[in-house]
Amino acid sequence: MELYKQEFGQNFNLGFDLSQYPWLIDKSWHNDVSPSFYFNVGQQYYVLWVDYVELSKRETSNERYLIQEATNEGDEANPEVYSSSGDIIFENELIVNLNQFLTNLSNSQGHIVS
Repeated sequence: MELYKQEFGQNFNLGFDLSQYPWLIDKSWHNDVSPSFYFNVGQQYYVLWVDYVELSKRETSNERYLIQEATNEGDEANPEVYSSSGDIIFENELIVNLNQFLTNLSNSQGHIVS
């Protein structure tokens, strides 16, 4: 079972099929407000937060999909990726807009690393 389902329940709806994004690394933790996944483009790390579909279940007023710049406090072999002080570079409710943003990010900065 995927980590985000262990931490947020088997019925958590990401709005997309995680297997279509093999470069997203699940770093979800039940003490966070929602599931999170990290990835990197070149040397820059990012965290994608995926909140609940239902507004009433959200703990923040952020959009459903949010991407923050992040830092890897580990190394490439043993990453420890944190976004607590990273700038928010994307927020939206729609998966189609998330897909377009990720495509543009990859094209402008180098390929998303898996």
